Amino acid sequence: MIQSLLIANRGEIARRVIRTARAMDIRTIAVHSDVDADMPFVREADEAVCIGAAPARESYLDQSKILAAAKQTGAQAIHPGYGFLSENAEFAEAVIAAGLVWVGAPPAAIRAMGLKDAAKALMAKAGVPVTPGYLGEDQDPERLQAEADGIGYPVLIKAVAGGGGKGMRRVERSEDFADALASCRREAASAFGDDRVLIEKYVLNPRHIEVQIFGDAHGNVVHLFERDCSLQRRHQKVIEEAPAPGMDETTREAICAAAVKAAKAVDYVGAGTIEFIADASEGLRADRIWFMEMNTRLQVEHPVTEEITGQDLVEWQLRVASGEPLPRQQHELAIDGWAMEARLYAEDPAKGFLPSIGRLDHLFLPDHMARVESGVEQGNRVSPYYDPMIAKLVTHGASRDEARRALVDAANDSVVWPVRTNATFLARLAEDEAFASAMIDTGYIERNLDRLLPESSANEVVLRAGAVACVYAALDGKMPHQVGKGLYRRREIAAPWNSLFGFRCNAEPDRRVVLVVDGERREITLDRSSLEEHTELQAWVEGCGATILAGQHSQVHAFTLSASANADSGGIAGDGSLRAPMPGRIVSVDIAEGDAVTAGQKLVVIEAMKMEQGLIAPFDGVVAELMAVAGAQVSEGALLARIEKPQA
Repeated sequence: MIQSLLIANRGEIARRVIRTARAMDIRTIAVHSDVDADMPFVREADEAVCIGAAPARESYLDQSKILAAAKQTGAQAIHPGYGFLSENAEFAEAVIAAGLVWVGAPPAAIRAMGLKDAAKALMAKAGVPVTPGYLGEDQDPERLQAEADGIGYPVLIKAVAGGGGKGMRRVERSEDFADALASCRREAASAFGDDRVLIEKYVLNPRHIEVQIFGDAHGNVVHLFERDCSLQRRHQKVIEEAPAPGMDETTREAICAAAVKAAKAVDYVGAGTIEFIADASEGLRADRIWFMEMNTRLQVEHPVTEEITGQDLVEWQLRVASGEPLPRQQHELAIDGWAMEARLYAEDPAKGFLPSIGRLDHLFLPDHMARVESGVEQGNRVSPYYDPMIAKLVTHGASRDEARRALVDAANDSVVWPVRTNATFLARLAEDEAFASAMIDTGYIERNLDRLLPESSANEVVLRAGAVACVYAALDGKMPHQVGKGLYRRREIAAPWNSLFGFRCNAEPDRRVVLVVDGERREITLDRSSLEEHTELQAWVEGCGATILAGQHSQVHAFTLSASANADSGGIAGDGSLRAPMPGRIVSVDIAEGDAVTAGQKLVVIEAMKMEQGLIAPFDGVVAELMAVAGAQVSEGALLARIEKPQA
């Protein structure tokens, strides 16, 4: 058995490998870039080596640095995880040449399956069904056009060295082919250094079905059943599940047998995935499922297979790499229940799913109700250099519906701030009626995106909850704390002077509250019952630094309020001092010293972790002092400006 293992990866997969290796009494070594020095996987490894700067090409993709770290630490084996160098045949050969154990696919198998056209030709020769298309060497545009016309539209142009959705174009009409081909080639050349393409018949009702296979050095190959990865956005998987809904035993036997045949055709050793495209227009049928490609590594979604089989696939990898036979034979493997996995990403659905980076000031992941595979902890930073996945949420149940409902709850209970996430989007997707009925294909999300996207602004319930919490914070100086799942119970105003909120002499109380919610000025009126009654609001509220967070489920909104609750707003003190409510960068300054300003006018905008917050004038007045400078970094509480009321 391997005694020491270097993990040539980072984040959640590094933690995943470390967890299993520790259970097997294997010493672990982490390698990391300088920006990852404080990440959990570095701390959890028995030893860690910094291998370079943040850009992956200077660290995680630098083969010589990884091999040097292995030599320095006395590592016996290298596990590549997934991504980075996991499917790099040259790196696998270098590891083996250095006298180390490569915990991955044989270099020859990686090469054989690395180019889509060669892989399909190999699979066709081995008797594995492949999608109708053109895999020829002749790359003349006229020849490609003629082949596409002969196949019949729609067709899919794919880079032969492609992956991850890059170098791929769907073409609906013959007259659009030339432009799509040119665009595809440019992207392929840029991403892979290879502009060659293949052409496939585009399947109109496609399901993405993949089979987990495993081989050992003794000639044994088994499958661990199938996964359905049809829920995708821009060719990136969003929710995966196992087994595939609608899969009957006859079709399962056929597709799994084809996967085993594919693995044996390349003398496969280790964990791999055979990916198929299925025409589901008439349900899943063995004669409508075709080989698409092989991933010669462990997949991101491997936990759903572990959940339905009860097997630890990382342990299998380590045992097979140590020369042992497969831990189980085919007849010893069976499906138990249903599992689903959702990828929780640091991205903002309201802004076209753009990545959201920054410090995770607040992070709650529901490991009490789901298997959570995460590479980060509260206080870590989401870096712009790497994949923005925060966690994988994995649920298991006796039935598909049970696993699905658990996934909805897990997504709804995932709360992250100020980094934005797709948690609410995932919950809406998992609870969508069509998904619940398994009426899915690879275009499902794009077709239904408008109704799957969550509302970006706070609703009235959340506004009231946040406003009440702001008032209490202003009255007694105490920030709310986390109060459990999804609910905030309003406290009674115990002190007699607190009942004077909004009091005015010779006039009705003014209980208007001016808030800054997600950087925008909002005004809400709270009546006495809002402050005193003990009924529950269907929202949660808690404090995070100088900010109050409020929301429903995973949807988070940031509230700020000055001590003068009915006059001032975030960052404005009662004396007109404008202070930074959080550390960040000043985006814009819309005033100058001596300017006259009016109540509610935006004066300064500050940005922190991709979130902008506008600071506004609390009253009509004049800018007496101005310290804010656009582009400057400021600390929380820094004085930015001072507004004076005009002289009477």
